[in-house]
Amino acid sequence: MTTPDLIRKYYDCFNRADYLGMLDLLAEDVLHEPSQGLPRKGKVMFREFLAHMEDCYKEAVIDPVIMASADGKRAAAEFMLSGRYLKTDEGLPAARGQAYNLRVGAFFEVHEGKITRVSNHYNLQHWLDQISG
Repeated sequence: MTTPDLIRKYYDCFNRADYLGMLDLLAEDVLHEPSQGLPRKGKVMFREFLAHMEDCYKEAVIDPVIMASADGKRAAAEFMLSGRYLKTDEGLPAARGQAYNLRVGAFFEVHEGKITRVSNHYNLQHWLDQISG
């Protein structure tokens, strides 16, 4: 599987809420760097993150554009994230089922057919403006 195919499969699993499928694409020591907060290391922490996200949000990746380096070791994706804020997340405004759309950039490292790093970046203030309006 090529690196773009791997990343596409990752987002296909995300859109189906197939979190076991997502985890299967990750290296055991995957590094997850969220847009806000501390990095997480390993599949166990990534699994906990996914469970938390599933509890608070319902999201879908829309029209991802995926690019990869010639050697397949790095990749990037840009997409729109369409979501609904379901349950109040700690330290954030109250959830009332608010809808939102965000432009997201994601960066990946790949080794031996597994994702070893996922870094997500989006404009938190833009999200806050949408859910507070």
